[in-house]
Amino acid sequence: MSVSRDFFDRPVLEVAPELIGMVLLVDGVGGRIVEVEAYDEADPASHSFRGPTPRNAAMFGPPGHAYVYKIYGIHYCLNFVCRPGSAILIRALEPNVGLDMMHERRGGVVEKQLCSGPGKLAAALAVDLKQNGLPLDEAPFALLPAEAVSEVVTGPRIGITKGVETPWRFVERNSRYLSKPMKP
Repeated sequence: MSVSRDFFDRPVLEVAPELIGMVLLVDGVGGRIVEVEAYDEADPASHSFRGPTPRNAAMFGPPGHAYVYKIYGIHYCLNFVCRPGSAILIRALEPNVGLDMMHERRGGVVEKQLCSGPGKLAAALAVDLKQNGLPLDEAPFALLPAEAVSEVVTGPRIGITKGVETPWRFVERNSRYLSKPMKP
């Protein structure tokens, strides 16, 4: 049974670590979430920092919906909206459902590289702007509770220039599927 939208109606820093170990499927393809980053309205690195725009409108919508945007004009990034103005970037997952489809979409890269970064993940799961604003507890999405609690560690986020000191990156300790290793 998919996690309900109500799960996301909490502060982003409560939700983010609880996503580690959950299974994300998009049209039946996906795997275990192993890395996320949190963002909220007061965070200068967040798309919501300067308020609502047409691009970030989904981020100000109801909790439990997808916020998808394009970065560098080529890659899509999937986020889960929590309370208005806050969202969680899904950075990496351990692929284990629909591997053949993911390999086809990603050009046959090795399994470890299929979903080890937000753009790679979106490509492997065929996420694009069509999913922006869609509820996470309805097709094409399924978000299943973690079968086992993973050890979660935190650290600085990746690829930002503002708020770099904020330790809002949450990862599964020792996962080989992270976008980048967690610095000690």
